[in-house]
Amino acid sequence: MKNSFSFPYLRRVIVPSLLLVGRGAPLLLYPQTGGTAAAQSAVPDWAQPGSPTHKQIPPPADFHRPPRTVDTAIGLFEGESDIGSAVVPGSATYDPSTKQYTINSAGYNVWYTRDEFRFLWKKMSGDFSLAADATFPNPNGYNDRKAILIVRQSLDDDSKEAMVAEHGTGMIHLAQRPERGTLITDMQYRFGGVLAKVMAKRIGLEKRSDSIAMFVSLRGEPMHQLGPPVSLHFTEPFYVGIGFCSHLPDKSDTAVLSNVVLENSAGNVR
Repeated sequence: MKNSFSFPYLRRVIVPSLLLVGRGAPLLLYPQTGGTAAAQSAVPDWAQPGSPTHKQIPPPADFHRPPRTVDTAIGLFEGESDIGSAVVPGSATYDPSTKQYTINSAGYNVWYTRDEFRFLWKKMSGDFSLAADATFPNPNGYNDRKAILIVRQSLDDDSKEAMVAEHGTGMIHLAQRPERGTLITDMQYRFGGVLAKVMAKRIGLEKRSDSIAMFVSLRGEPMHQLGPPVSLHFTEPFYVGIGFCSHLPDKSDTAVLSNVVLENSAGNVR
């Protein structure tokens, strides 16, 4: 693993003032408009997506960036954040007539020890049921892009979390980061997409005490739990919501999540 990061990568970041590297000394950031166009678009090798000639790897252990947050309600959610502050700022809109959230986001991944994605969130306590239809308008997006339903302890890029993710290929899985700053792990019952020749119609996430489970409807049948739950404790309040990551560190893509259900109780994934 490369134990360094690229200063040109940081030039693209828009944050109020400082970046904390290694949770210690502050590092002043250059404005997004500074430097050459080539410098502004540069990203470190570890953030590049996988290809026949490149393997994406976890970020350096000391690489962190604070979120960009808008505390304005959007549909069911209280606010939205660019978790990990991808070099291209994200955005989101809600159309109440179609009940659709359109999320635009860059971001190298929601995986490893830190994340980069656009997150629409609500602070919650207790149990919850969350479900949505997820689609990708761009048929040519990166195959590992992710539309996600997620619960996170905080808005930090390395937060404890559990999520259901639907990939651009249709693969779905339940994954968790059991503690802050640790590697994501996922249950080995990945299902959907090219594995099953079907894109899931609807995905869901349920928290019942410390038990967190994935739900799915493949072709419009009633939602049903897929696989065993994971056990993960969150201190209240925590953040629950929907999000999207293009899996491209400097290029935005779009996901549409519609017919979102968010209830402050278990047993209501539908």
